[in-house]
Amino acid sequence: MKKEFEHPLIEMVGITKKFPGIIANDNIFLSLRKGEIHALLGENGAGKSTLMSVLFGLYQAEAGLIKKSGHIVSIQNPNDANKLGIGMVHQHFKLVEVFTVLDNIILGSEPLKRGVINRKQAKLDLQKLSSDYGLSVDLDARIEDITVGMQQRVEILKMLYRKNEILIFDEPTAVLTPQEIDELMQIMRNLIKENKSILFITHKLQEIMAVSDRVTVLRKGKFIGTVETKETSIPELSKMMVGRDVEFTIQKEAIKPGKVVLQINDLTMTSSRGKKLALDHISLDVKEGEIVGIAGIEGNGQSELAYSISGLMKPDRGSISLLGKSIDGLTIRQRTDLGLAHIPEDRHKYGLILDFPLSYNLALKKYQKTPFSHQGLIDFKHFDQHATTLIEHFDVRTSMGSKTETRSMSGGNQQKAIIARELDLNSPFLLSVQLTRGLDVGAIEYIHERLLKQRSLKKAILLISLELEEIMKLSDRILVIYEGKIVKELDPKKTSTEEIGIYMAGGKSHA
Repeated sequence: MKKEFEHPLIEMVGITKKFPGIIANDNIFLSLRKGEIHALLGENGAGKSTLMSVLFGLYQAEAGLIKKSGHIVSIQNPNDANKLGIGMVHQHFKLVEVFTVLDNIILGSEPLKRGVINRKQAKLDLQKLSSDYGLSVDLDARIEDITVGMQQRVEILKMLYRKNEILIFDEPTAVLTPQEIDELMQIMRNLIKENKSILFITHKLQEIMAVSDRVTVLRKGKFIGTVETKETSIPELSKMMVGRDVEFTIQKEAIKPGKVVLQINDLTMTSSRGKKLALDHISLDVKEGEIVGIAGIEGNGQSELAYSISGLMKPDRGSISLLGKSIDGLTIRQRTDLGLAHIPEDRHKYGLILDFPLSYNLALKKYQKTPFSHQGLIDFKHFDQHATTLIEHFDVRTSMGSKTETRSMSGGNQQKAIIARELDLNSPFLLSVQLTRGLDVGAIEYIHERLLKQRSLKKAILLISLELEEIMKLSDRILVIYEGKIVKELDPKKTSTEEIGIYMAGGKSHA
């Protein structure tokens, strides 16, 4: 073994972290070598983010110790972590939306000149950092005006500005487009070349195989093992993570679509970011017993299409009907009552009330109906009974069951809770946007099965996803969207990801 590896850069030895009702980390061991990308793999709620929050000083462990370069260290808060050269990019970014990129990066570490913040010097320093690491950003732009991918670059620059040598990425690709994911993978490789060391929390096996040197696997809060990436495989890692073999193929029975459930005619909407149309005269339909997939690069009108159907935004023109009835002008609740279930793309903004207990969130679409309410009075007893059933059926991992504060749950389990609530509505139409965002392979396998079950029950499903593999696996018809237009309808049995990709990019297929 090389001399520099005699003492790992970071060692976490016997880490145990408890919360009320759950042991999140149970005697965990992890070591990070200098100059490596070390992936931390596990199911939703396996304890990955908790372990890294202990390393970053957000939580204090009940047992265990942390060493840096062979010496025991005390990390009581993120300031201690920063002093030790440890930085962290959280799954949900910690940025002030109304501040500029520059002010977000230097916040808490502002360079001063005669007691005044020296923005000129900070800008010069950051321009050099951006150039050195290939992280170009507009330092004068407000956070609220830049893409999610750019916001992530800001978080990375925050770590580099503070001269962190150990970089923790918590589910860094969960909210990125496929193109942004490729860019991030290259950024991580560049960081390693500059002598940084990376801890990479994920449940995406392809990314682990593409970029990591070693993998540590957690399952239900316990340490399963650490393996060299080049000596393992996706099936082996998935079995370590889930505890069983995972089926990566989908068996889909042939179903003849029935009557039209959702009908959209000439839907048009002006973009909020310019003169271009976000939706450019879109017409489509979804029938009973079919899954229609919308494929496209993010920002080509998918969000506006979903918002128009769900009632979150009003289009400039066009019509939408559900079960033969116009829903133009109907409220979100009226659309729900008519038969529309909606899994939104942003679970925090549109899917959950984070400070409510899980039982309240699971009843959000039903609380005004019997048995949850009687003569206008809510019966909370049924909230807990209802929640307990859904938690069990959808394997939602919680610390305190139905009483768990939703904010405290992992992102993947929050997503499973939304899916449970919406499928429980038994609605004739499901609008699903980024269905499996943040889910591990075991959960994805289960949710795909549940979606196909809905299809076999003659439900109509519109599936909007950035995951092209998911679109190909589940869809009966694929509609490609580009610059607000449906540019092509394809049969998944007769097309390829390459052909779809050409249309997604605005090109012409020669296939």
